[in-house]
Amino acid sequence: MARDPSILELPWWLQTPPGRYLLEWERSRIDAHVADVFGFHALQLGLRELDVLQANRMPHRWLALQAHSAQDAAPAGEPGAAPGEIVPPRVAQAALCCDFDALPFAAQSLDLVVLPHTLEFARDPHQTLREVERVLVPEGRVVIVGFNPASLWGLRQWAGRWAARASGEGDGSGLFLPRAGDFIGHRRLRDWLRLLSFEVERGGFGCYRPALRTQRWLERYDWMEKAGDRWWPVFGAVYVLSAVKRVRGMRVIGPARKPVRKPRTAPAVVSHTHHNKEKPSR
Repeated sequence: MARDPSILELPWWLQTPPGRYLLEWERSRIDAHVADVFGFHALQLGLRELDVLQANRMPHRWLALQAHSAQDAAPAGEPGAAPGEIVPPRVAQAALCCDFDALPFAAQSLDLVVLPHTLEFARDPHQTLREVERVLVPEGRVVIVGFNPASLWGLRQWAGRWAARASGEGDGSGLFLPRAGDFIGHRRLRDWLRLLSFEVERGGFGCYRPALRTQRWLERYDWMEKAGDRWWPVFGAVYVLSAVKRVRGMRVIGPARKPVRKPRTAPAVVSHTHHNKEKPSR
């Protein structure tokens, strides 16, 4: 029996027309954020349907899954793994299952951590973000992707939840986005990062089309992408944000350079020549 897209969790919802539209936008934006991040170790937390590290050139890249989360559950009928089993990533060299609020990495050991819709479905988003701060090296980077509550999609989700509470039906049949998760606003997330000594460097919004379920109607509103990016940029359905971990008292310096020695010049020799004047002959 086919599932109702309105009550699906994130892995199944991403297979719907609006889900594929979302993944296409996120893939292009995240690639631009991670392509020029240098280091040795990169980590992706959750969302195996989207390889967010494919454009990065670090030699060691991992995909971490949280099996008990609705975000990382394998869709029925699709190749995947049962809860608790390791799921191989598409491009990353290794994969592991762990709790996102207790990462199995040493402090200051990772150069890049990407969280695609991770905080929204995390058991403890505050602790997850603190763990990311712990494992990042000074000047390490975190890239976060999330749904924007202040958008047409967020408004549709809020209206669906309000209608469900009013009618007493909790099946989530009127929801447009996945029913699980607590969507975090862009400004709220910036405040969290600021408290953890992160400095937000860049970000952006996207997916301005209305909350429509069919590919045909989504294509009809393709013109809203350029219009929304120009006239109401902060009301996109999804945002991506990149921040750098700053450590007080530390200063990044370049490689030590040997002082250039100036060639020593030989001391000038001053000769005193005494000219003996011949005495005139008498």
